[in-house]
Amino acid sequence: MKYALVTGGSRGLGRAICIALSQQGIPVIINYQSNHKAAEEVRDVIVSSGGWAELLQFNVGCEQEVSSALDKWEQEHPDDYIAYLVNNAGIRKDSVMFMMPEQNWHDVINTSLNGFYYVTRRLLPKMMMRKHGGRVVNMASLSGIKGMPGQTNYSAAKAALIGATKALAQEVASRNVTVNAIAPGFIETDMTKDLPQDELKKLIPMNRFGKAEEVASLVVFICSENASYITGEVISINGGLYT
Repeated sequence: MKYALVTGGSRGLGRAICIALSQQGIPVIINYQSNHKAAEEVRDVIVSSGGWAELLQFNVGCEQEVSSALDKWEQEHPDDYIAYLVNNAGIRKDSVMFMMPEQNWHDVINTSLNGFYYVTRRLLPKMMMRKHGGRVVNMASLSGIKGMPGQTNYSAAKAALIGATKALAQEVASRNVTVNAIAPGFIETDMTKDLPQDELKKLIPMNRFGKAEEVASLVVFICSENASYITGEVISINGGLYT
């Protein structure tokens, strides 16, 4: 059986992605770091709708936790493999750079960029060995394409993730594994609730923030067979804010 693993799957975009993938009949592994209650709620929503979901707790930025959790999962699922990986986990710790604490730089880089490395490196061999290959979807950001003031750390992490996407896509294409990035603009989630929405909407041609479900639908398409010839791409979803 082919599973999907969504890192940071308990809230926001991750939650919407988990639900959307489950609606396609894909069993979903909901990764979370600490919010067990939120992760359980996502699982309950999926199960109550007839889908299959399970929880897998680990910090994507800790190599030991990643390896231990995935080793245990594979031991419990000897005939299954994770064919769809959505590297969604990420954090924001915004401030102008000259006032940015060093820890805030390292924390943001570690979650978005090192987390991608630890999880993807661990799962790629199984994808590459299978006839049907796999899908890696990296959640980048508008911030990683154009840069955003106050987000030097976040922009750096997401821009690096885009570069890694393009390089890795070329490494694994011959093994039927696609690697793409999705770059959302302003989306209504927990991560953007503290932003001045009324002011920012004036910058967006569509005059609104996007919905998590709209991003999730794009992830579903990238994971589908209809997207099997798309790899190494960065697909923006931002209401026309940056084209």
